[in-house]
Amino acid sequence: MITNKHYLALDYDKILEILESFVACPDAKEMALDLQPQTSLKGAERLLQETLDAHMLLAKYGGPSFGGLVNVNNKMYIAATGGVLSMGELLSVGSTLRAIRGLSDWYSSCEGVETSLSPYFYSMTPQRYLEERIFTSILSEDRMADNASAELKDIRRSLRNQEMKIRNQLDRIIHSSNYATVLQDAIVTMRNSRYVVPVKREHKNEIAGIVQDTSDSGATVFIEPMSVVEANNEIRVLLGKEREEIEKILADLSEQAGAIYNETKQSYESGIYLDLVFAKAQMAYSMKAAAPLLNATGIIDLREARHPLIDPKKVVKTNIRLGEEFDTLVITGPNTGGKTVSIKTLGLMSLMAAAGLMLPVADHSKMCIFESVYADIGDEQSIEQSLSTFSSHITNIVDILEKANEKSLVLIDELGAGTDPVEGAALAMAVLERLHLQGAKIAATTHYAELKAYALETNRVENASCEFDINTLSPTYRLLIGAPGRSNAFAISERLGLASDVVERAKELVSEENTRFERVVESLEQSRAELESEREEADRLTLEARRAKERAEEVKASVESMREAELDKARAEAERILDKARREAAFFMDDLEKLKKERKRAADLSQVSADAKRTIRRHEDALYDITRPIAAEEVDDDYELPRDLVVGDSVIVKDLGPAMVSALPDKRGQVEVTAGILKTRVDLSRVRLDDQKRAQKARNAERKQERRRAGGRTGSSTFSTKATGKVETSVDLRGMTQEEAIMTLDRFLDLQLRYGVDSFTVIHGKGTGVLKKAVKRYLDKNNRVKSHRLGAYGEGEDGVTIVNLK
Repeated sequence: MITNKHYLALDYDKILEILESFVACPDAKEMALDLQPQTSLKGAERLLQETLDAHMLLAKYGGPSFGGLVNVNNKMYIAATGGVLSMGELLSVGSTLRAIRGLSDWYSSCEGVETSLSPYFYSMTPQRYLEERIFTSILSEDRMADNASAELKDIRRSLRNQEMKIRNQLDRIIHSSNYATVLQDAIVTMRNSRYVVPVKREHKNEIAGIVQDTSDSGATVFIEPMSVVEANNEIRVLLGKEREEIEKILADLSEQAGAIYNETKQSYESGIYLDLVFAKAQMAYSMKAAAPLLNATGIIDLREARHPLIDPKKVVKTNIRLGEEFDTLVITGPNTGGKTVSIKTLGLMSLMAAAGLMLPVADHSKMCIFESVYADIGDEQSIEQSLSTFSSHITNIVDILEKANEKSLVLIDELGAGTDPVEGAALAMAVLERLHLQGAKIAATTHYAELKAYALETNRVENASCEFDINTLSPTYRLLIGAPGRSNAFAISERLGLASDVVERAKELVSEENTRFERVVESLEQSRAELESEREEADRLTLEARRAKERAEEVKASVESMREAELDKARAEAERILDKARREAAFFMDDLEKLKKERKRAADLSQVSADAKRTIRRHEDALYDITRPIAAEEVDDDYELPRDLVVGDSVIVKDLGPAMVSALPDKRGQVEVTAGILKTRVDLSRVRLDDQKRAQKARNAERKQERRRAGGRTGSSTFSTKATGKVETSVDLRGMTQEEAIMTLDRFLDLQLRYGVDSFTVIHGKGTGVLKKAVKRYLDKNNRVKSHRLGAYGEGEDGVTIVNLK
């Protein structure tokens, strides 16, 4: 727990209570409540980096679960020294092991991200075997599972058999008509761990057996019939064996737990530390906090700072600076104006940053890490010690003056208050001078006008005030650095109804020097307000200009990206077309060579000639389709459309090239066309129908009809052409002769290469194996085949061959 009175004065303990609410483990909660600020820059940077890394991991992967992580160090130490743990204690060990494994698995799923927290995750050693052994063996704190061991399972099976045997015998007794008047109730119960029946006291001699118990009233005796005595004795023996076996299992599990005591202790300590770090990150999210830039040079620049303990809906953002242009900040202004909140915000955030906590500030804020932070805030008047308000403040200031140095931050509220104003102001200036000479960074609040003048006249001392709205008689809580505060007593009194002549008389009583000073302050305040308004307008215009520039750059980048993408697509398409053209030419030459050989062997030359013509025509079509260039034709100025356009027409657009009509012309003669990913509207005068595409469609239709007239194919194989719009990846050769099968397979292989297919399946069946051997010989000799194999289970096994192409 925090005991430093200066930290308590700044409400640092309340921040730790908020942090503790985000922690899951009891030990981690204690760590949170005792979190001490670092006094070195290196230590604070290490803690803050850990919080930043946890913040990033939370954003990308969600938070890990720390549920079930409990302190079992003492229990496992007992096990390590030979002790036997109870079932409840072992369940606690299992819970911790499960939580450790969960943390390790969570980090393993984070795509190998290396952070400052990685060593803590790597130090965790999952013990899955023991974890599962515990949870499969132990069902609850007082129940061991039957499957915990084979011996226990056998013992409990025997117990159930004996119990069933006894119940059957006793059921016959209680349901017998001979004993209907003897029994108190027709039930079977237990006394002294033995099965008995309740018998009326006056009939106890009518059932032979042993009296095990008597009811409180004495009207009922519980008799163990002689017929089940031996069976009950056997149960007692089995229960003893059960206890012994459970003790044996517990001893075995305890021994295994003791063997991993050191690894589990280290894993647990890493786990609770990670719980604390991720709690810091979660608190940062709840506060919408950012990481400040830390330094050890005394510079503080808090931008849009929000006190973390004030309702986020009510808190006012403020800017606080110290240490760069000035080392002492004197804050003046009326009561309830926000002076104390300002210095508390400054002090509290310095402690939070030193403890590795992110701050509720804007980005690029700066915070110095001090070796010591001193605060004299609030009324510590003590009746018991006979100390007045003034005395208690002076006591604190004496202590601060003795300890403060150049690495200290000193915060004093209402410096010099509680005594004569003249003496109090002089004392306040003297204290500030001494602290300033000792090199401390100081922020002090006061009502004394003398301190305003002191700040104006002294080097590296600056005035500040909390803004007050005269019209609404309420503070805005904004800290204005560089402008001394005004009391506004006259204005407030007059607005509240004090007679104007009284107010005027009060003004006359104020010294001329003080009046002049207040007028200067008023003039400064007006100038500041005007400059503030101008600055806000300039900031707004700058922001708008920056956003316009960013939008322009985004549009430019998008256009460049689209241009590059279209160029890459065009290059890839050109390479694909060239590659296919080369491949088709090679296939054509191979087929010519095959036809020459076929001509030498074939008896029917007319058949060979027909095959040759079909092959030449097929390759001619393929080469035409692949190598036909798409020309971006120019549109003649005197061109007129031969007919009205319809949606889907292929057209040539001047300066754009090939496109397709996606919407009919409007009243202005603008037609919508689509070219690739671009959709735009162009004038009808720039559009002409794509005659080449229409002629090509007609030629394709004519060639398809010619193929159907020439056509057919041998056997029952089926594979698609361009007319079908898809490519089959299997060919069925069953029922063909060897020659028919090889010719069909050859044509099918050509088609697969033409369409860029990497592999296909040949179905030849099992049968006598003749077709399978012929296919293998053909594939072995074909230089376009990369490899082939028989099908595996689920693919057709020996009835198919899987072919991979080069």
